[in-house]
Amino acid sequence: MSIRIDDEKCIGCGACTDVCPGSLLALGEGGKAYIRIPSDCWGCCSCLKQCPAQAIELFLGADIGGGGARMSFERKDGLYEWTVHFPGGDKKTITVDPQRSNKY
Repeated sequence: MSIRIDDEKCIGCGACTDVCPGSLLALGEGGKAYIRIPSDCWGCCSCLKQCPAQAIELFLGADIGGGGARMSFERKDGLYEWTVHFPGGDKKTITVDPQRSNKY
């Protein structure tokens, strides 16, 4: 499990590098974010939630039952939308209200 960064979407703001608990993200010479050692990523998703350009996705490999799917994150109207994009084109979105999600 690791993240993937879309160079076309990345705006080079560095927000992801600030929140990565493993200090795995850095800005390259072109000013775009990259992951130093993908195999060290534990999939905490901090960078996905922090990226204002939605340039980062979590790759869900077959080794964890994801079959090559990828998961993206977007904030919409105060809600969090987690979308799993399956290889065949199907997708499933889960919407979470962050104000109520840790209520218990």
